[in-house]
Amino acid sequence: MEHPIGDLMQTTLENIKDMVDVNTVIGEPIPTGSGATIIPVSKVTFGFVAGGGEYDKNQLPEEEKPFAGGSSAGVSVQPVGFLVVQQDSVKVLPAQQYTAWERALNAAPQLVEDVKRLLQKKENAAQEGRNP
Repeated sequence: MEHPIGDLMQTTLENIKDMVDVNTVIGEPIPTGSGATIIPVSKVTFGFVAGGGEYDKNQLPEEEKPFAGGSSAGVSVQPVGFLVVQQDSVKVLPAQQYTAWERALNAAPQLVEDVKRLLQKKENAAQEGRNP
């Protein structure tokens, strides 16, 4: 005979699975009127505990011992930011910015794109024989 704690844990895990799915972390895409698509991104944290035991200390056979058990779970969903997808770029808009360093790090992809565009413009001008 299978121990009742296994059923208790299985039921708890199935319920957690129902609460947290991939759409909780990466949300449904939201199209905008300007042609961009916004995708919400969240951080999901969860934990659970289950336990139990037989509480009769008599010499009863295992299948006749009374069992007591319980389980609990907690879930936290925190927005992280948004992916903004446009025709030629993808940007991350953080939900919160804490420090100047984080803001600079988040702006780095746009800076790289701007530098690439400037270098391409200079290269095209040099190939055409004119000054940029």
